[in-house]
Amino acid sequence: MLFTTIILIRNENADRPKDVPAKEAEKRQAEEQKLINNARPLTEKEQEEKTELLTQAITDWTKREFTQFIRGNEKYGRDDLESIAKEMERPLEEIQRYAKVFWERVDELQDSEKLLSQIEKGEARIQRKYAVKKALDAKIAKYKAPFQQLRISYGTNKGKTYTEEEDRFLVCETHRLGYDKENVFEELRQSVRMAPQFRFDWFLKSRTAMELQRRCNTLITLIEREMGEVAEAKPVVVATAADKKKASSNAQKSGASAAKKAKTSSK
Repeated sequence: MLFTTIILIRNENADRPKDVPAKEAEKRQAEEQKLINNARPLTEKEQEEKTELLTQAITDWTKREFTQFIRGNEKYGRDDLESIAKEMERPLEEIQRYAKVFWERVDELQDSEKLLSQIEKGEARIQRKYAVKKALDAKIAKYKAPFQQLRISYGTNKGKTYTEEEDRFLVCETHRLGYDKENVFEELRQSVRMAPQFRFDWFLKSRTAMELQRRCNTLITLIEREMGEVAEAKPVVVATAADKKKASSNAQKSGASAAKKAKTSSK
């Protein structure tokens, strides 16, 4: 448990998260402060072990760096150490060494389940963005001029609020901006306001980034369903010239055999 105890430095003040809503930030800060306050002092044996470990460990990491490391894993995934290093402004080699020890000994942390859940949820969001990007790429690739030609298979889910022209622009512009971009829907909102074809479309121009995100999510679901059905459709087998020649030869042999049998029967 020495690894856990060293990380939770006694009497240190917990950092307040900056990239989450205020209520969630306050909750996380309180939970971290509780862990810090309850961290027990090192025993004499553990103190000796700590001294030995510090000779080969990263010595200038505090609770702040540890929290940044966890958030980096959540944001970029555990394998993208280069992005985590850039985010933390630390050498890549240092992050690699720390990550190796962390994943080998994460189960020794008191809140290991919570940390792993936090990272896995972030990785699930990354995979979701990748799946959406793949579906949008496939859909857009079907058209030479998607901003003018793209069609959405609404089924019974079209609704009466947005027009097909508006939906087409939202899909194509989201793809152009990059669905995996951090502030993509805020940028989409600005694109809508600047688009000349919507200069008198007060409904679309007055939508918030959150409202545009909800509409795009609905459209993306329809596109994923459509592209999934296309991928699952049975491929059409096209006969090659060799296949046709073989079939013709078989037909001729079959015809000759039938004629021979008929001639024998007549005798």
